[in-house]
Amino acid sequence: MSNAIEIKNLSLSYGKIKILENINFSIPEGDFVSIVGPNGAGKTTLMKILLGVIKYNIGEVKIFGKDVADVDPSLIGYVPQIKTMDRSFPALAIELVTSGITRRWPWFVTGKEKQKSLEALTLVKAENLANRTLSELSGGELQRVCLARSIVRNPKLVVLDEPATGIDAIGEADLYNLLEAYQGKSRATILMITHDWYVANHHSDSVLLLNRKQVSFGPPAEALSENNLRTAFGHIGHLHLLKGVK
Repeated sequence: MSNAIEIKNLSLSYGKIKILENINFSIPEGDFVSIVGPNGAGKTTLMKILLGVIKYNIGEVKIFGKDVADVDPSLIGYVPQIKTMDRSFPALAIELVTSGITRRWPWFVTGKEKQKSLEALTLVKAENLANRTLSELSGGELQRVCLARSIVRNPKLVVLDEPATGIDAIGEADLYNLLEAYQGKSRATILMITHDWYVANHHSDSVLLLNRKQVSFGPPAEALSENNLRTAFGHIGHLHLLKGVK
């Protein structure tokens, strides 16, 4: 099986400040991988490196066998935290989805673009939201629309940044069901930043536990061991949330 992501000896520093240090892991195509770590651990920085937004100082980062700088953007879908979005912007849900096709704001939506956007909304069971404004959407509804935007070009890799932030428990459960359904249909690779140890344990094939350095990478039960969590977080006051993790 080929690897979707390969990272070797990755380090990033700003002056004397080390943001990431000696990161090494690979993710086979079709796997679901969670990145877990405390605030300031470098999770979002690593994600931005994979998206080609930030350049690293040392090491090698490949996506589907190519240097990250040479990867076709259409191969990657991205779901941001919805709390970072301006929902007062007077836009329709279908326009937001279409922006995933055009990679700019679609001041005019063609018939073909509309059809593809509606198909993506249907995949995430949100076709009824197409003509609703962003301000009319609940947190869970907006997350579905953002997920539709990320998969509208049928990407081979979907990257999500804390996707459950700002949505209720029912919406969160729906989101993970939709992700797994899309992955089962497309065989896409899923890479997700999450603060929720239980979610990482339950949904992931592998977990990267990070605190600037790579604390662990592997099956959830191993990566999220008590010793590793203490190393990453300094404490594990919420260990009871790790149902089934030893």
